[in-house]
Amino acid sequence: MGIFSRLAQLIKSNLNDLISKSEDPEKMLNQIVLDMNNQLVEAKKQVASSIADEKRLAKQYEQESANAAEWERRAMMALRAGNEELAKEALSRKKEHDQLSETFKVQWQKQKDAVDKLKTALRMLNDKIEEAKRKKNILVARKKRAEAQKAIQETMHGLKDQSAFETFDRMAGKIDQLEAEAEASEELNEEYTGDVLASKFNSLEKNAGAADDLAELKKKMGLIPGDAPKPKAEEKVQARVEAPPAATQQSKQSEQDELAAALEELEAEQVQEQQKKMGR
Repeated sequence: MGIFSRLAQLIKSNLNDLISKSEDPEKMLNQIVLDMNNQLVEAKKQVASSIADEKRLAKQYEQESANAAEWERRAMMALRAGNEELAKEALSRKKEHDQLSETFKVQWQKQKDAVDKLKTALRMLNDKIEEAKRKKNILVARKKRAEAQKAIQETMHGLKDQSAFETFDRMAGKIDQLEAEAEASEELNEEYTGDVLASKFNSLEKNAGAADDLAELKKKMGLIPGDAPKPKAEEKVQARVEAPPAATQQSKQSEQDELAAALEELEAEQVQEQQKKMGR
């Protein structure tokens, strides 16, 4: 095989491959149905033309039969008039029309059989085209369903390759870290602003109130006498609240001293931490 032959074969194979890849099934099916409809229109025209020929032959057959009958009538009229020669000529003309009538009859019968076959073929062609239309709709639906399934699979594959869910988990971890840092900062601020101490007393007062309600309920039910001693928690709270001013000032001074000592300790730890970092 020469180089030009191989080159031509290579080009032809590449063109066929390109055409095969560029074919859209839906467009191809629509085009096939369109071509079938065009063929059906042409077939109907041909069948209609054949039917017209069949009718024309039938009329010619009927006409020649009528002409033969007319010359027979004339021959009979000539015989009644006693003119045998004229009757013979009329019978001769009748014979010609009989022959033509027989010829047209044969042709008309053949054309009629052909038209019947063409009509049957036309009905079959129409049924095939209708079946092709139904199949086309089914195939197009299958094609769209396959394309949708393929798009879903490609999307899922893309998500798997890009580790999208791992990214979500990583972001969630960062947000958890930020929330933990915010809670730690809030706790640290409460620790060095005295809010923790206040919250402790608030909790103690709530518990004392609950104990007081419980004692009142027991008194209602007759479980304890009316002059029952108050719960110890309430006594502690009242003792704390009714403390003399001097004790209160001492307590405040002690809290301030503790706070100052904690701040100094925190500053010392920060200085040590900075020194360690600088030493690195």
